Amino acid sequence: MDISKNGTRPSNPGPDDFFTGTVRIDPLFNNDDPARTSGASVTFEPKARTAWHTHPYGQTLIVTAGSGLVQREGGPIEAINPGDVVWFPPEEKHWHGAGPDTAMTHIAVQEKAEDGPVTWMEKVTDAQYEGRE
Repeated sequence: MDISKNGTRPSNPGPDDFFTGTVRIDPLFNNDDPARTSGASVTFEPKARTAWHTHPYGQTLIVTAGSGLVQREGGPIEAINPGDVVWFPPEEKHWHGAGPDTAMTHIAVQEKAEDGPVTWMEKVTDAQYEGRE
């Protein structure tokens, strides 16, 4: 058994290569082999978002505060709010982030493959974020 006390896991900024805007990542758990699951609480300031990306085993988002946006490739931009749970199937290209006027926090849970838990792609443009493209 391992108890990870609140306040003992440092927050990290979302790396500029993979995020647009101000993003804070608070790690929750990262299990060692043979376990593959990791989780983090991620806070996006207004208009902040991920780049397009995929996960080898999919990803679950649990919205805990604020309101945000999600989109899978080829689909509409959809609003998400506290209590919503979003599932992206394995290898589904997608992005997620805050709404234009409000911050959003979600818990992200995903599993890692041999080469990691995520494949990052191009950034979401302002036109894509605003639904103009």
